[in-house]
Amino acid sequence: MSQTAAVSSPVTTKSPESKAGGLLLAIILVGQFLAILNVNIVNVATPTIESDLHSSGAGLQMVVAGYTIVYAVLLITGARVGDLFGYRRAFLGGLAVFTVTTLAAGLAPGTGWLVAFRLIQGAGAAMMMPQVMTLIQRNYHGQARGRAIGLWSLVISGGIVVGQALGGILLGLGLGWRILFLVLVPVAVLLLVAGMRVLPSDSGGGKAGLDPAGLVTLSAAVLLLVVPLVLGRDLGWPVWGWLSMGLSVVMFGAFVAIERWVTSRGGRPLVDARVLRAPGMRPGLAILLFGPATWGAFLFVSALHLQGDLHMTPLASGMMMVPCALAFGLVGLAWPRLPMRLQRPLVPVGYVVAAPAYVGLGLAAGGGLSYAIMSALIGAGLGVQVAVTNMATEQVDGAYAADASGALLTVMQLGQVIGVATVGTLFITLQGRSTSASLVSSLAMAGLAVLAGLSALFLARRRTPSTL
Repeated sequence: MSQTAAVSSPVTTKSPESKAGGLLLAIILVGQFLAILNVNIVNVATPTIESDLHSSGAGLQMVVAGYTIVYAVLLITGARVGDLFGYRRAFLGGLAVFTVTTLAAGLAPGTGWLVAFRLIQGAGAAMMMPQVMTLIQRNYHGQARGRAIGLWSLVISGGIVVGQALGGILLGLGLGWRILFLVLVPVAVLLLVAGMRVLPSDSGGGKAGLDPAGLVTLSAAVLLLVVPLVLGRDLGWPVWGWLSMGLSVVMFGAFVAIERWVTSRGGRPLVDARVLRAPGMRPGLAILLFGPATWGAFLFVSALHLQGDLHMTPLASGMMMVPCALAFGLVGLAWPRLPMRLQRPLVPVGYVVAAPAYVGLGLAAGGGLSYAIMSALIGAGLGVQVAVTNMATEQVDGAYAADASGALLTVMQLGQVIGVATVGTLFITLQGRSTSASLVSSLAMAGLAVLAGLSALFLARRRTPSTL
């Protein structure tokens, strides 16, 4: 297959089912929102879970981190499963697993059961999430596709902060930790019924196999990287964690070699290299590594600072995140209305706004109005991320939609995990020892925003395709 087949133009595969329009988009985006919501929604509930279920420290870590670990490891697998067996089947199957395990988690009688249900819940989310981007690419075209991908990005980044805020608000109302799961079940059931009626039938995007060697190698590489990053901080960064991260580098290298070998033999690799060579894809991936890193670090450190240093209740802490969420949402909703000629040069500007706002946040560590204003500026600046995915994928052919979706989601998730691990560790190390913990961690977040902005400069230089 030629190079141009992979990077020719925006998706050209049209189908009569695309008439579903707004309803189809609403269903898949709400499903995505539920999956993202569960990344952070239980973070504020760990003291309550510990008291109610008599959980150990290790058990609590896995309640919070287990979902993220399984989700990150299986994203690429979920993308290929949709490509093989059909995006509708994969989305609805993942949603069904997610729904059942969400109900089970809300009724869990003990910590072990809760951890098990969270792990399976993460697998369901990983099966569902990649299909959202693929369904958008296959059913929406031109400006409608750009708007849909903008909303996709908005839901991913916004769902994280909404999850953190919603968790604090529900706990603040005295409803207990189980409501954090049970409140999602009716929504998921309605979504499943609607999805069965609305989602277009398909047979997947390719006839190639699963690439088992690539799948095992990449999954192992992600697992070896994510587990120590997620658990290492609470375990005091043991030696095995550093060895694991070092081995992950070796496994990533082995994955690249395997994919080249599969391609040379005429097979279909797990992630086609031609997708990564598409104009805009590489700078887009860099932005989607550094941007979520600074965003995830901000949300994590803010929760620790507001509840730990300023002794706010979960409800008050959740409310402090509302200005940030609103600003992010307003920018994300307004962005697709801008002409494409303005969107590209304005992406770096967003990070220019966010970087000094982080510094201001560190100086306004006492909370209050100044803290809320700085948070809102950060949300507004990082709201430009809603445009990055569309710019990165606008010249990726629809035949490679699953490859692009899996790669983007995996990089975004790794970025968030890396940001939380590095900046979170920095903050916790300084917390209680220095009054500058908030400022130093804010400077680190500003540095990540600068790296995202520099990557955005390369993306802004890319020519807008005439088809858009």
